[in-house]
Amino acid sequence: MQKFATRREHRATRRALRATLRRRTAETRATRRAVRAVATGTPQPVRTRLVAAGLDDATAKRFAGAFSRGLVADDTRETVIKLKGRVRKTVAVKLYAARTFAARLATYRPKDRATAARFEVLAGVAA
Repeated sequence: MQKFATRREHRATRRALRATLRRRTAETRATRRAVRAVATGTPQPVRTRLVAAGLDDATAKRFAGAFSRGLVADDTRETVIKLKGRVRKTVAVKLYAARTFAARLATYRPKDRATAARFEVLAGVAA
């Protein structure tokens, strides 16, 4: 058992451990949800497909817009997003089939070298 110099230090360590556990749980749930959605075979949003392919949710959210830019969607659906306060807005979400996603994944590389390497690995696994 680890000894702490102060009670404050102990609480900070425990708080950090809980945050890590929450983050890992959220990532695991997002990945499982995405894998189940992709397994249905229906067109899915880019972010869902990226998470199912093995990218973490935060990175998938960051690159989903650039990934799908210039790509013709296979289907669209409407969803509601929450804005400030109680305001909600209906927006269109582009959906992509597995074949369209795989073709784009084979060619798309972000400018950031580390992330580009991760996309290259994903493309190699998907191929």
